[in-house]
Amino acid sequence: MMTQQKYCSNCGKDVVIKYTEGRDRFVCEYCNTIHYTNPKIVAGALCVWEDKVLLCRRAIEPRRGYWNLPAGYLEDFEKVEDGAIRETWEEAGATIKIEKVFTIYNLPQANQVYIHFLAMLTDGIIRNGDESIESALFLESEIPWDEMAFTSSAFALRKYFEDRKNGVFNTHLGAFPEK
Repeated sequence: MMTQQKYCSNCGKDVVIKYTEGRDRFVCEYCNTIHYTNPKIVAGALCVWEDKVLLCRRAIEPRRGYWNLPAGYLEDFEKVEDGAIRETWEEAGATIKIEKVFTIYNLPQANQVYIHFLAMLTDGIIRNGDESIESALFLESEIPWDEMAFTSSAFALRKYFEDRKNGVFNTHLGAFPEK
């Protein structure tokens, strides 16, 4: 499904949806500008402290009251790892050290790509940010699986616990719906 665009950002004239370059795109027939749309990048972190992982209970919609890994939209002029660090600070008041890209999770129907980093909490201190009702550290046996906000977080957590059992942390690709 295409998002709505009415006017050309180049010349201000009306745009039309036209099949070009292999798909429907917004095109200005006046100045011949093709307006490409791109997915939103969501940057987040699976943060570890000792044998626990950090989860935040969302204070905002969508999925208010449900648990999630700290994550949010990447800002303009921001590196993806800096976005994950910022989101972790904003949602949990926690400072982290990025270890590696851990999961890339595609939601093409929502026009989003999640990039979760594996990260270590630097001091174990967490708090509730403006977007969190609660922030907490969980053992694997305590994860509130039925209260997870998004499939991207559940996917990252499952892969983390699988990798931890194997003693090797890989980078994982996933998508919704999972096959």
